[in-house]
Amino acid sequence: MRKMKTYIKDLVRGALYKIRLGIYYGTVCCLNMVEKSPLFSKVNKLNSTLKIVSLLSLIVIYSCYQETSIPIVTDFDITFVNEDKSVPVRIKVANKTEGADTYEWSFEGAQISSSKDKNPGAIKYIHAGNYTITLKAINVDGEEDVIEKEITLFEAIDIDFSTEIAASNFSPVEVEIKNSTEGNTLSYLWEFEGGIPNTSTERHPENIVFTKEGEHTIKVTVSNEFESFTSEKKIEVLPKLLPDFNWEVAFFDDDDQAPVSITLFNESISATSYQWTFEKGNPSTSTEEAPKVTFTEAGIHKMVLEASNDKETKRITKTIEVLPNTNLRTFENIKLGINSAHNSNAIGAFFSASLRKVFTANEVTDKSEIDIAFLSLNKTFNFNKFLSPREVKSNGFLEIPNATHTKFINTQENCNCGVRFTETQFNAMNNDLPLQSILITETTNGLLHFNKDVLPRIVLFQTEDGRKGAIKIKEFVDKGTNSHIICDIKIQKLP
Repeated sequence: MRKMKTYIKDLVRGALYKIRLGIYYGTVCCLNMVEKSPLFSKVNKLNSTLKIVSLLSLIVIYSCYQETSIPIVTDFDITFVNEDKSVPVRIKVANKTEGADTYEWSFEGAQISSSKDKNPGAIKYIHAGNYTITLKAINVDGEEDVIEKEITLFEAIDIDFSTEIAASNFSPVEVEIKNSTEGNTLSYLWEFEGGIPNTSTERHPENIVFTKEGEHTIKVTVSNEFESFTSEKKIEVLPKLLPDFNWEVAFFDDDDQAPVSITLFNESISATSYQWTFEKGNPSTSTEEAPKVTFTEAGIHKMVLEASNDKETKRITKTIEVLPNTNLRTFENIKLGINSAHNSNAIGAFFSASLRKVFTANEVTDKSEIDIAFLSLNKTFNFNKFLSPREVKSNGFLEIPNATHTKFINTQENCNCGVRFTETQFNAMNNDLPLQSILITETTNGLLHFNKDVLPRIVLFQTEDGRKGAIKIKEFVDKGTNSHIICDIKIQKLP
């Protein structure tokens, strides 16, 4: 189309030129004819006037012709690829110029700084800033026109920050922000959930302190006036230091009588080191987390725990009461079953004072430490007696592994052994002094069985290791094959 316009323009110029020449020669020719005409000689007066008029007409006609130039209207549009104005950026220019034949582009700050293409394609910028795009348009008539447009490109946003906890996570927690995000014109908005301070607009904010336990969010929003991006990190704050402890008495010392051995359970929160002090304890101090200690003297003793972490130290004090040693262990309402109840594993007939347990037939092992065995043939309770663990096999029970010998006086009234220990004495006994003076002698008559006619009945015994004790039968309970007696047992802890 442009070539067609140029072609037409040239045709018009040529035609106008020929018309000018035609007018010029035509005028000269006419003047010559006038001079040769007879009329001209007769009208001599007009000779000079006609020549002047003819010359002026030629000048006017020639000067009225002037060639017309095509004007240039320069313009272009700019579009950002993907509408992205954060570097690296690619732009496209759309040339909308009219009336031009050639073009000269200038791209300030771009990777391609110039172009002579009408539409130079995509132009890439890698640095932020304000840049000018210039277009100079020229046509064949020598016409020129220049237009400039400015673009603003923004810094890229690539958030890079880290957190560093000073000391430990125990409350209060001080956190340092290390911002490695590149860019000199970016703006920041920091948000510190539960922190002091809770916000900041500094590129490198001051240290933040968190006191409340739990998880806290550190959030930063970075902007470049065109777009914004956000990044988050979590900070965990452990609870404040809180010392606490409890303890468990050793199984053998569950009556709290001296000596008492205990195991401490450290229930402190956020502690890393410990210092224990035990008044009249053995040991008297410890740095273990959960030590063991023995109190040999009766009384109320202080136990102090001083717990620490890298932030603070706190202490807590508790007391333990150790009772005087009676050397007597008491068991109440113990059920011992008849043979059928024991062998069917419903109610056991064997008892261990050291393990505080009644054993049925299927529970007996080589570690049962059985002290007492009860024999009763049936629910009528017409034939009852206590047996040494070693003698159970010969009395209808399964053999007890590692059985020991216990001496019994089943019937004080028949033993002829010089022993008399009453229910009143049994009930009043709160230490082992009454048992210390009793001589337990096993006799044939003392081992005889008994019925349920005498109630309550006191049965005396002495274990193989020398511990003396007494059994008070309080009730004979008829439950068919699960019939049983109910009794209290008092036995020395040590011989």
